[in-house]
Amino acid sequence: MSWDHDAPFILRFTVKAEHIDALEHTNNTQYVTWCNETAWAHTTDLGLDANAYRSLDRAMALTKAEYHYLLATRLDEELEVGTWITTWNRRMLMERKMQIRSMATGETVLRAKLQFVCIEISSGKPKRPPKAFIDGYTPALIF
Repeated sequence: MSWDHDAPFILRFTVKAEHIDALEHTNNTQYVTWCNETAWAHTTDLGLDANAYRSLDRAMALTKAEYHYLLATRLDEELEVGTWITTWNRRMLMERKMQIRSMATGETVLRAKLQFVCIEISSGKPKRPPKAFIDGYTPALIF
């Protein structure tokens, strides 16, 4: 009933009516949205928002995502989404792990692993990350 790693970057969400599916629990796609929003918020907190990406003509593009749905959540449930950068090889690849927990019970409802590659936005091709990426992401790497 704890975080998988120390010191996660955390955003909090509440399950709303528009998140509920025909089975009366949170739609699986909503968890993906919350993970995406949390990853972007973390990246922005590290000083690398969308404007910085555009000005550098670089981005970390998602190449693979694994989501493990462990427990259902329901209307009005409050959730915490935590994230960590677990791999950053300073060349082109990054891995980010995500964990969603129920604030009421502390139980983990989802775990995810996201893999990214650095690309040149203008061409869409893989490129080495600029110094700003190395300086921004490296301190957030957990060991």
